[in-house]
Amino acid sequence: MSALIPVADTAVRHRERLAGWTTWRVGGAADLLYVPPTVAALSAVLSAHRDRPLLWLGLGSNTLVRDGGFRGIVIATAGGLGDLRIVGQVVRAEAGVPLAKLARFCAQSGYAGLEFLAGIPGTVGGALAMNAGAGGHEIWEYVAAVETIDRHGRVEARARADFEISYRCAASSREEWFVSASFVLPAGDTETGLARIREQLAIRNRTQPIHTANAGSVFRNPPGDHAGRLIESAGLKGLREGGAVVSARHANFIINEGTACAADIERLIGRVQAQVKERTGILLSPEVKIVGDAA
Repeated sequence: MSALIPVADTAVRHRERLAGWTTWRVGGAADLLYVPPTVAALSAVLSAHRDRPLLWLGLGSNTLVRDGGFRGIVIATAGGLGDLRIVGQVVRAEAGVPLAKLARFCAQSGYAGLEFLAGIPGTVGGALAMNAGAGGHEIWEYVAAVETIDRHGRVEARARADFEISYRCAASSREEWFVSASFVLPAGDTETGLARIREQLAIRNRTQPIHTANAGSVFRNPPGDHAGRLIESAGLKGLREGGAVVSARHANFIINEGTACAADIERLIGRVQAQVKERTGILLSPEVKIVGDAA
């Protein structure tokens, strides 16, 4: 199989356990995991393997990989696709750039607007796909254009207007994935921007269980309410399934205490959904993607 991958062997890993690539620290093995060093190399791999299932990972948050792993190719953009630069008056970032790094780079370069990204544990590609947001702002507010890649490895420049942008979603009529974005940002003061980033990180530290194995917010906020409030009001903080537990600090987080498997987490997600629905009449929709095969 590796002979079909036209890249250096160091970029390719066979039967790699995905627990080491996700922030929940669970998940079985992938048939093949690929860290693309460049968009051109990624294009060659997709072209050579156009019929195999794909899973895209950034920092591995917002994703639950089942214990049976993933029968296909995992594209791990974090550690690859990391180009970040200013082109004219536009900030251009590839899909693997961590959001915290992007926020700091923009502030240090005299641009404002993206400070809210500093507390979101993800990469540019994932943030574009789910229209990541915090503090009343969303990433697509500042996107001027993107580059995407399709299943055949074709790269195309796309305008913001080509996507239907909504809460936690950037929908397209095509099967394509983001490989870079260009941001148009207002001028800002560096010290003010860095202070805002420190404030964002302090808020996250106070309100979220950041020093634990978790995947970020588990459920989407329903219209006019907050998933965490609904879960807490249902008395579910501390609810446990094996080594997985609903966080006592923020009810919309599920923590792996170190012994959880993916099945524990998935069962706990279902229990939270069922009990919130029973007690409030609201069915919470997961924000995390659940992928792969059961053990």
